[in-house]
Amino acid sequence: MEIETPAAVPAGALAGDELRRLLAATLSPDKASVDAAAAGLDRVAADPRFPHAILAIAAGDGDQGMRVAAATYLKNFTRRNLEGSLSSSNLYKEFRDQLAQALLRVEPAILRVLIEVFRQVVEKDFVKDNLWPELIPQLKLVIQSSSLISPGQHPEWNTVNALKVLQSVVRPFQYFLNPKIVKEPVPQQLEQIAAEILVPLQVTFHHFCEKVLSSPDGTDLEYEQLLLITCKCMYFTVRSYMPSSVKQILPSFCKDMFHILDSLNFNSLPEDGGTMRLKIAKRCLIIFCALVTRHRKHADDQMSHIVNCAIKISKQSNNLSKLDSLPNRIFSLAFDVISRVLETGPGWRLVSPHFSSLMDSAIFPALALNEKDIADWEEDTDEYMQKNLPSELDDISGWTEDLFTARKSAINLLGVIALSMGPPVASAASKRKKGDKSKGKSESSSIGELLVIPFLSKFPLPSNGEDASSMAVRNYFGVLMAYGGLQDFLTEKKDLTVTLIRNRILPLYSLDPCSPYLISTANWVIGQLAICLPEAMNTTIYHSLMKALAMEDVEDINCYPVCASASSAIAELIENGYAPPDWLVLLQAVVERISTGDENESGLLFKLLGTIVEGGQEKVLPRSPEIVSNIANTIMKLLPPVPDPWPQVVEEGFAALVAMAQAWESSEPDENKKHEKSVWQSGQSAIAQTVSMLLQKAWLLQVEHMEGFCSALPPPSCVNDASVLLEFIMRSVTCMEEATSMKVFELVAIWADTVANWDSWEEMEDQGVFNTIKEAVNFHQRFDLTGFFLKMLPSQSENGSQSSVIGRVSNFVTRAIAAYPSATWRACSCIHTLLHAPNFALGTEDARKTIAVSFMQAAFSRFKSISDDGPAAIWKPLLLAISSCYICYPDAIEQVLNNYDGTGTGYAIWASALAQVSSSSFSPGLSSESEIKLAVLTLSTVIGRLLAISMGSAKVLQDCYVSLMESCIHLKEVQEDGDNDDDDEAEDLNDEGEEEDTGDEDEDSEEDDVREETEEEFLERYALAAAGESIEGVEEGDIDEETQDIELGSLDEVDTEQVVLSLMQNHPALRAQTLSDGLVERITETFPVYEHLFQVHRQP
Repeated sequence: MEIETPAAVPAGALAGDELRRLLAATLSPDKASVDAAAAGLDRVAADPRFPHAILAIAAGDGDQGMRVAAATYLKNFTRRNLEGSLSSSNLYKEFRDQLAQALLRVEPAILRVLIEVFRQVVEKDFVKDNLWPELIPQLKLVIQSSSLISPGQHPEWNTVNALKVLQSVVRPFQYFLNPKIVKEPVPQQLEQIAAEILVPLQVTFHHFCEKVLSSPDGTDLEYEQLLLITCKCMYFTVRSYMPSSVKQILPSFCKDMFHILDSLNFNSLPEDGGTMRLKIAKRCLIIFCALVTRHRKHADDQMSHIVNCAIKISKQSNNLSKLDSLPNRIFSLAFDVISRVLETGPGWRLVSPHFSSLMDSAIFPALALNEKDIADWEEDTDEYMQKNLPSELDDISGWTEDLFTARKSAINLLGVIALSMGPPVASAASKRKKGDKSKGKSESSSIGELLVIPFLSKFPLPSNGEDASSMAVRNYFGVLMAYGGLQDFLTEKKDLTVTLIRNRILPLYSLDPCSPYLISTANWVIGQLAICLPEAMNTTIYHSLMKALAMEDVEDINCYPVCASASSAIAELIENGYAPPDWLVLLQAVVERISTGDENESGLLFKLLGTIVEGGQEKVLPRSPEIVSNIANTIMKLLPPVPDPWPQVVEEGFAALVAMAQAWESSEPDENKKHEKSVWQSGQSAIAQTVSMLLQKAWLLQVEHMEGFCSALPPPSCVNDASVLLEFIMRSVTCMEEATSMKVFELVAIWADTVANWDSWEEMEDQGVFNTIKEAVNFHQRFDLTGFFLKMLPSQSENGSQSSVIGRVSNFVTRAIAAYPSATWRACSCIHTLLHAPNFALGTEDARKTIAVSFMQAAFSRFKSISDDGPAAIWKPLLLAISSCYICYPDAIEQVLNNYDGTGTGYAIWASALAQVSSSSFSPGLSSESEIKLAVLTLSTVIGRLLAISMGSAKVLQDCYVSLMESCIHLKEVQEDGDNDDDDEAEDLNDEGEEEDTGDEDEDSEEDDVREETEEEFLERYALAAAGESIEGVEEGDIDEETQDIELGSLDEVDTEQVVLSLMQNHPALRAQTLSDGLVERITETFPVYEHLFQVHRQP
């Protein structure tokens, strides 16, 4: 950052007028003009002076729109080139200094964009590389000489801009730079910033603070902005680290923040809401949260003042109904600060004297029903429920992050208070006799018992007929919200929970009329407490919830939140093992409500239906075919006109159908139960027919009405669930007539067309597609006698090209290889199925070769992209997938491998890596019989090829030979172990029974050993997690996928022992390869027939 104003950029190759013309064209509404201008800018960007020239336009005096365009292009240019050509240029340092200089004088609209350019430069040059030593001294001088701090010295240096620059410099230090280090020292750069800028800035901050607080009308907005930026700088400084010099100014800085917070009066905010002052207050409270959480020992002296300040704010919560989101966030943070302090060592001493007044004047007013709640209910019921009836309330804790609303933070604080233990109390009866050490032990009661529950009990139940305007209703709403937040406390007090449910919640359902606001909250409380409700109350609770589920709108009040919360509560109870008195009555009520309710209700009830099916299978399953028919009919009515994406309610309906179909399949009787099996098969066929009709309506009939659209494919909605249902249909087919009547071939074709170019990768959305691909191949083997799956069919996609079903799903698999790790595992498993299972004789051999090459290229590309990081579990599926391709077409695959990057080494790289994953030392190694057999066959072919091309002395041949021998032994052991599986399973069952006997004791002992984690242990665990070494962490990718039986087709019949024997007999050159004595001994013990071949391999 140079202090002198830089000279203008000389005219030359980059004429300013030409740049302005191109930038102006980027603002054109014509796409062609914009594209041409962007291409022109990309061309001139190669000039080394380009960054200077475009910066001059952005910081100049021209049209602001063009200047913003220039700044935006510079931002994107910097992002693309900072690590390359830009930072390596001889002119880079000059550009960096000109950028910093420009930031000091541009207006806010340009500053917002250019500061992002500067941030990139700072993170690289100052934070990461530490190659900008002059930055801090020069920035210090600029701030001290800027317009508002030293008026008259440098009026062109805007103080706000200068502090924005400081904010960008300190921002990267808000996070640990090296989180793998357990106790990372404060970075030297941050220590320098604190010592040279923040410490002197404290005096200025105090001066500005006094100036702002003394202004009666709050018109000093510029000074308020300076206070806000300074607070942000301080927050970024102390969020993770604590520079030594900051410790010195912490008391003074806190004192000024206390004055700012104490000045807040929510009873009479300015007409404009005092937005800037509120933003400063919010940032001050966030700083206090950081100090209490991360730096308590440095903030101990301020703790009592922090508590008093937060309590003063929180006691103005009776104004919440009149305030918007920013003041609400301030109250939320005030409650959070108190919660965090209460979790610390001195917390009890500081907060406990205020418990009663906090509950009465701060917490409860935040919980009680207010006008804003009623307005939210009327305007947006979904938002109301998200804010007030969260389906999963976070664990109550003083360290909970970002609760954001005052009500949630107040609930959290009340929960922390309730769990706090009161002072020890010794009863008269427990006075100790002389010498009796067992008596007189003091006992502690929780504040929940001593204060919270008695406080809530003083609010009476509303009377019949009271509406939301009644104070009794509004207060009781707050009581219910409080009960919902006491989940952790009440879980340990089951008797108290029973009393509260019986006397304080269930009577609400008997009021006439019931208040929807109270009933919805009561439903939510029951759901929150589901984990600790007694079984004896099931019937009463379920009847109450069923009443709420059927509740109709009350006058002009929409009762959707009542139905939604009742549905969620019933689901919570079922998931916690509570059985309804009558499953069929519940089922009938839900299905009937689905068919008659609106879309929002139906979506919720579809979720509940899935829970009912999973929880009450034996009771519910006999009605499944009928229910599936009702649901399918409802979904068909809700399908939108093409090509609109499906609404949420349709997606929920498909999810419910999947739950029912999977539950039905899992209930399949044994073959020896002929009558039950016949009934089950009849139901399976009926469900499959219904689901087929739904998919035909959703896919085939939709496509017929999509003429005129660029793509005739149905929208890619519910792809995973629809795939699961298609898989169910294919498994249900028992004859060709059923396949024809259910239009399975047509459905598979349109499904394959839909997934062929899938790019919305998401783990939970893709798993069903992979399973359906395998089932489609299985269906092809059973019923595709004419080779329909291999025929070229016209695609319904935009390009309209022709492709086969196998080709379409192969395209999906090829793309999946490059997606997330579990998709790679599943895709590689599908590769084996697609290469070895289909009857390619019904089509063309070229089809198989084409997909083999495509699979290999995708798998090898993914392998190369991760191989530099060292061996990893994901190597195994990738290399085995390439092996399957290679076994099918050795010459073609070898050629493509060697042509991969033009080096001619691809084949050797793959062979070497395959040898590595096939060795006994690799983890996770080959484990299933099919994996090992594929490796043996591939290594045998590779070794023969290496010998043929005269690579007999190469290390890759030695590695392949050793791995081949180890794999042969491993394969034999796995095959022999398979013969004893039944005995092993019986032993495992006995072992499990013995383990169960001791399980309770182990759990008890573990509970006894639980203790609070220390700060050192937390930091160590944090560092381990950052390093990816946490014992709780598991490499991304399903562990279940690490051991998989892969499809080998006809290769499964190959005699691997004979293959290896023939290889050794036909290639005497193998005898030149050295094997260890231990390996030779294992080979001859496992395969005595090989012994004469290994005499020369024994080492002297």
